[in-house]
Amino acid sequence: MKAAILFVGVWLLCGALSAQAQETQSGGGADVRPVPLTEQAVALDTSGQTVLAASLRSAAIEGPPEALTKNARLILENRSQVFYTYASGYATFYDAGGVRCGEGLWTLSAFAPGERAEVDTPGLRLTAKPAAWRITAINLLMRAGDAPRPSTTVQTINASARGTNKDRTATLPPLQIEINGATLPVQLGNPLEIEVGKERVRIVLRVAP
Repeated sequence: MKAAILFVGVWLLCGALSAQAQETQSGGGADVRPVPLTEQAVALDTSGQTVLAASLRSAAIEGPPEALTKNARLILENRSQVFYTYASGYATFYDAGGVRCGEGLWTLSAFAPGERAEVDTPGLRLTAKPAAWRITAINLLMRAGDAPRPSTTVQTINASARGTNKDRTATLPPLQIEINGATLPVQLGNPLEIEVGKERVRIVLRVAP
């Protein structure tokens, strides 16, 4: 019974840590609110900085069933300091009630800093007359030479953290685990296998970063 409780506890802890990590990663970029069709929309990178701006080129975008708009033309502006070899994203449209009524994919190659270019959104299908819109960037590929390199400070911090982990591992006392009165030795990094019901469970003890 204790072995089963231990297994469930380890499983729940791993699940909580995994969910927290996913939330942190998915929350890297700030979202942008839709703006009226006559206003300029912007796209943000994962750090929340404005990298692209767009305005609608199409004069009229309608959405009734008898005259669905199947394409829209945009003017994109690269507001970053990066040359993008390839960029892509979505132009998303919303009706007067704020409900999404359609979206189209745009793509662009060789996009220089400060450059403005016209793109379209083939495959766009609107289910209602839009009143607002926004753009998002899903791919921003830069040249290999433009990729940011870690600073000396970051490298020093990483090296210091690795040294701290080694020191912490070396100063740990002997570890053991007790299951139903039976004591088993535990070593860092070495797996411990126990039987829970009809399954064999492997437990590995590691130093937290």
